[in-house]
Formats: sequence, structure tokens, C-alpha cells
Amino acid sequence: MCEEQLAHLNTEMRNPRSADMDKMSIRELLILMNQEDANVIGSVREAIPEIEAVVKYVVHALEIGGRLIYAGAGTSGRMGVMDAVECTPTFSTTNEVIAVMAGGSSAFVQAKEGAEDSEELARSDLKEVGTNEKDVVIAIAASGRTPYCIGALKYAKEVGAVCVSLSCNKQAVLSAYADVAIEVDAGPEVLTGSTRLKAGTCQKLILNMISTVSMIHIGKVYGNYMVDMKATNRKLEDRAKRIIMDSTECSEAVAVAALKEAGMSIKTAIVMILMGVSREEADARLHREKGFIRKCVE
Repeated sequence: MCEEQLAHLNTEMRNPRSADMDKMSIRELLILMNQEDANVIGSVREAIPEIEAVVKYVVHALEIGGRLIYAGAGTSGRMGVMDAVECTPTFSTTNEVIAVMAGGSSAFVQAKEGAEDSEELARSDLKEVGTNEKDVVIAIAASGRTPYCIGALKYAKEVGAVCVSLSCNKQAVLSAYADVAIEVDAGPEVLTGSTRLKAGTCQKLILNMISTVSMIHIGKVYGNYMVDMKATNRKLEDRAKRIIMDSTECSEAVAVAALKEAGMSIKTAIVMILMGVSREEADARLHREKGFIRKCVE
């Protein structure tokens, strides 16, 4: 894409409401940013049909042993990394959700903007993580034309993976390489071209939706509780205890004892208490019902 075409992307255009932002007071700037951020919710809502289609692909992939793989550069890449990393403590994932980023892991804390211009780098990164036909690859690019992301979807298509694009401009170049194209447009940034603002917020909301709803539909949630959460510190141990108490209406002492007996598995402890069974029987039921507590107890 030439510079002239890039300049016409909504994410690169000047926002007339903030044209004199360097003259505005702190309060005026904060109110303006808050008002502009309000555009994000509606733009994401419009994309729910496409997001739903992606979630269905991700659920299927996870059920057959595939993965959700995010690919991106700069701020967009960081959004993918954050969502993937947070799935581990929240849902006890291992490698079900991973991310590759232009410039490698060090680019998360120190920008390597030039890395985004290489399609081949994306191919190499996806090869390294063994991308295959069971996976769903989501390429994230605010502009919708980042070469790294285009390269990622080209390679994903070659190996038979499901290809998804997430762009913050309509009629994005990246969409042409996707099986499902998510396009959101929250309007020009308040700070011209700074896509870590509204575009980044759109991306964060959408990735939250994709990963969370996918995890719910593979049995990692009971009611609205994170029952596959890893209790790795005191705060989370206390949360695990409260989840068990609320889910089973048992006493604190019973919850603590069951959690310990269950090897700190919230799911196992809940099934043990609700069904009055041993840890072994609870684990067997969960295995048979593919991790869905509700199917074990109803």
C-alpha cells in the first residue's frame, strides 16, 4: 500500500474534534477522550456476527486439539500476547492459546516497528510454533494492511488453518486473506494515528470476547465462575475457596478440605461436594463429560 492510500485509512486521519488539543485544558482533554471512546462499544457491537463465527471456529479447534494463535505487530501484537498470556492463569491453558509477534518476545517491551514490514518473518514465526490445519490464526492489525499480518494469513492458509483478520478500518487489505474478516471502525484517533487508543481498545474488547466465550463453551466456566483458574497465590486461593462455597453452598471448612483433597482443582472439589463422591470419581466424571461441571451434576 502506498503512502497516499495509507493516509486515507480512518485510523490515520485527523480527528476534527481534537484539532486544537494542544490548547485544551486537562479536563477538556479527558472529557474529549472519554467521549471518543464511547464510539468503541457501538463499533464492536456491529461486528458481533463475525466475532460469533470466529468463536465457533475456535471452539471446534480446541475440541480437536488445535489452538488459537494470535499474530500481530506493535500495539496490535501486544494485544494478542496479553490475551494469550492471561488465558493461562484464568483458564489453566497450556498451549491452547498462544501468540506470535513481529520482532519476537522482546518486542513486547521495546518497540521494533520495522519488523512489521516482513511477511517472511511471520511465516517463520508460525512455522516455529508448528501451525497446522487444526489451528485458528487471528492476524491483528489496526491499519488492516500490515505485511507481517498478511504473511501470517498467507502461511496459515497454506497449512490449512482457519484464517481470521481483525482490522480497525473497513475494506481492509488484510480481509482478502481471511476466512472471516472482523472490521471495526471507531473513527479517527483523538491523537492522530495513535492506534493504541480507540483501535487498541476495540482489539482488546474483541479478543476478550473471543477467548472468554470460547473457554466457556469448552467447559472452563461453571455459572459465572472461573472453575479452571489456577490458585497460585493467597488471593487466588481465597477466591477458589469462595467459588467452591458459593457453587455448593458448603461451609468454609468443607470447601478448604475439599480443595486440598482435590489437589487444588476447583472443578474436582465442586463435583466431589455436590455429588458426594471421591476425588477419583469426580475426576472420572469430569473426564467423561469433557470438563463440564454442569453435565456432571445435573
